[in-house]
Amino acid sequence: MKGSLSANTTLSHYVILSQLGAGGMGEVWRARDTRLDREVAIKVLPADFAQDADRLRRFEQEARATSALNHPNILTVYDIGSREGSPYIVAELLEGNELRDVLNGGAIPQRKVIDYAQQIASGLAAAHSKAIVHRDLKPENIFITTDGRVKILDFGLAKLSPPTLAAGASSEVATQKAITDPGTVMGTVGYMSPEQVRGQAADHRSDIFSFGAILYELLLGRRAFIGDSAIEVMNAILKEEPEELTETNSKINPPLERIVHRCLEKKPERRFQSASDLCFAIESLSMSSGSRIGSAVSVPEVAETAGIARLFHNARLAWIAAAIFFVALLAAMPLAISHLRHAPQGQAGAVRFSIATEKASVLGQLAVSPDGRALVFAAINKGFPQLWLRSLGDSEPRPLAGTEGVNGFPFWSPDSRSICFPASGKLKKLDLSDGTVQTLWTIPPAFGGIGAGGAGAVRSGLGGTWSREGTILTFRGSSGIFRIPASGGEPAPVRGVDQPPEGVFYRWPCFLPDGDHFLYLMTTTAPPAPEEKSEVYVASLEGKGPKRLFSADSNAIYAPAPEGRGYLLFAREGALMAQSFDANSLTLSGDPYRVADHVRVNLNNRAFISVSDNGVLAYDSTPFSTPANQLVWVDRQGKQLETIPATGTFQMPSISPDGKRLAVSRFDRRIGNSDIYVVDLVRGTSSRLTLDPAADNWPVWSPDGTHIAWGSNRSGAYQIYQKLASGAGDEEQLLKSNKVINPTDWSSDGRYILYREMDPDTKADLWILPVEGDRKPIPFQHGPFTELQGCFSPDGRWIAYSSDESGSLEVYVQAFTQSGATWPVSTKGGFAPLWRRDGKELYYLSSDAKLMEVDIETAGTFEPGIPRALFDLSGTRRLPLGYAVASDGQRFLFISVSEEAGPSSLAVVVNWTAELKK
Repeated sequence: MKGSLSANTTLSHYVILSQLGAGGMGEVWRARDTRLDREVAIKVLPADFAQDADRLRRFEQEARATSALNHPNILTVYDIGSREGSPYIVAELLEGNELRDVLNGGAIPQRKVIDYAQQIASGLAAAHSKAIVHRDLKPENIFITTDGRVKILDFGLAKLSPPTLAAGASSEVATQKAITDPGTVMGTVGYMSPEQVRGQAADHRSDIFSFGAILYELLLGRRAFIGDSAIEVMNAILKEEPEELTETNSKINPPLERIVHRCLEKKPERRFQSASDLCFAIESLSMSSGSRIGSAVSVPEVAETAGIARLFHNARLAWIAAAIFFVALLAAMPLAISHLRHAPQGQAGAVRFSIATEKASVLGQLAVSPDGRALVFAAINKGFPQLWLRSLGDSEPRPLAGTEGVNGFPFWSPDSRSICFPASGKLKKLDLSDGTVQTLWTIPPAFGGIGAGGAGAVRSGLGGTWSREGTILTFRGSSGIFRIPASGGEPAPVRGVDQPPEGVFYRWPCFLPDGDHFLYLMTTTAPPAPEEKSEVYVASLEGKGPKRLFSADSNAIYAPAPEGRGYLLFAREGALMAQSFDANSLTLSGDPYRVADHVRVNLNNRAFISVSDNGVLAYDSTPFSTPANQLVWVDRQGKQLETIPATGTFQMPSISPDGKRLAVSRFDRRIGNSDIYVVDLVRGTSSRLTLDPAADNWPVWSPDGTHIAWGSNRSGAYQIYQKLASGAGDEEQLLKSNKVINPTDWSSDGRYILYREMDPDTKADLWILPVEGDRKPIPFQHGPFTELQGCFSPDGRWIAYSSDESGSLEVYVQAFTQSGATWPVSTKGGFAPLWRRDGKELYYLSSDAKLMEVDIETAGTFEPGIPRALFDLSGTRRLPLGYAVASDGQRFLFISVSEEAGPSSLAVVVNWTAELKK
């Protein structure tokens, strides 16, 4: 295969793009994976690999084992193959530099060294747990990505490398790989362990020695073992001790130096006996040394330290653990630690603190990873909802690419390596190791929100739970609870909880440890139920049960406890409660205990709480209240002109034809629903148009400004109503359906209302409702794609709408005829189109949070111009909850988060069970 690769060459389903590098171990190429539409790196190995059947077999075995690691600090191997006698491996494509390049760039701050060391040790621990030993750990095999993540490369391949070491080699070959046949030297000169130098069997402790050599070099900028030839270097490894670190650099912490020297012990039995022990030592060091000044307390560090007493079997070591724990708290003084309780011997106390998200529009949906190391939450990014990941040892969260449009609660895989979340009408899975996003299920629009990627979609509030057996449970509105394989597929109903009676909802499943039983919340609405109820049940995948546990104002989640018993966490009367629960007998005991005085609960009775397997609790301590919004006018440059004197939780504004009034949906927490309000834009007054306790949304004006139509969900069905805009007279029902429907526009001749219908079989469709006559709906866009937000052109000849037929939402215009032609308008994603009153401009929101404008020419046929951005919504408080345009196109009405809404914070309690009453 030598020399046969070039741009556009195909290997299986990989298309070669360009060469990244070449060397004795083959060539590395950038390529595109056409199946998953992602860029990858392909390493083509020398042809002599294929000449040795045993080496090739071991290579394939190691590659498969490495690919199964799936750890964020290990290069992910996707595939292996062979072409023309040369094997190749396919791995994730990294952007950044080798650690060797970083070392060559000069001194590295000690804080950064500790950060790199933690990540390397974490990767080693994951590999060693799978019985995989690297045997060639060195700076050239460690990669630092542009965002500071460490990746260990060539895992498990070093022992398959061709012989390159000669006895008389000079020091220039100090980074070459040694032969790997049994009984000979294995590794890289300068980083080999003594047992590798002797040609003895090398286990995971050899990697720990190599790690120590790398850590030494990171701290001093020179190698631990040096010599004029490879033989002299190997003799130094066998017989000499490296120079004391603090003799050269007095600023190096003595505990850090002790870690280095323990790694570099000549005898394997005197080193750290596992990479996990090494991880813990470094993490404890980072806590006590204050190496993360200005950052939050690392919850994994605190959690492991707080729980260390349970791992020791004598009181003396338990008190040592408590001392380390106390030092960690002193190092984290910037945190607002609200509570620290001294615990009895053998049990560390709980620690409370807050994580300031520094995002004014945090949506609150949160989830702690099962290992307690990270927190994921939803927040507005550039005007759109997105998931943010906060490692609890870092000071800043980071947005997760591919999670834009999240519209519910995320939940973790049991191994803390993946995050599942609903977004844009789909249930998706994000692999944190490589950033890939997989669609597990296309959610029927009737149960998945608007699917437009706007912030308003967050209100739909889907979620789920993931068992260790690879099953995901989620729910579908009034259709009960369903199970989905973690690999993806169509949901299957869970017997016994798949068909709730009318007016009853089954929501928020949560697996218990056995992976069979699960908790869920049963709620009823009135009518037809005689009264509203909210109760926690337990059921089984096998159809056993359901069994009622208790009444609560929210769902319940299961929390393991160190004493071997568990707890259920839930909300009651605004407080966060915990009650002892035996997951084996499915029985409660004792009285509920108040964990926090306040916890947020949304309209679907979902408490904003999450707990890890090792006792890290996170919750939103603010009572549920959506931020107060304002209605603001901005010009064509995005500059704010004025604020309409009305506050509330607004969405879906619609301006009257004469431009003097505004119809808008406003949510009222006191009564738990939304209503249509009419705002007088001249006088600044407002009046309530609808009074029904159901949800009333999506107002549109009749062309003469006398009536307003809207969508509602009264009596367990969905309707479109109209009423005089003055509020006089009765409401008139125009259409009733068992599917979710809402109007999107009213034609200029007053004859038709364009409305959207959510169909589980065809996603979201657009229909035409004749206002007069038999009012029999006419399909406009009814097919396999999602069509949203249709609006008539002012002359009634065209309809603009957004559709995902291209794979992402784009804006299209179609002639208003049965066989009308269609024109694409947006070019890089778009939704929410609106016309200027004269029809000569069309506006829409782009996927990157910009308000776009397109010139329209309609003389003869439809001719759209080139889209151009008017202004950027990112970095502002304006939300895509609907917008409106003045008749002349010179002003735009947006919904903006009130300036009084300050940054949000989330409460975290480490070792939370220490506070429970005995």
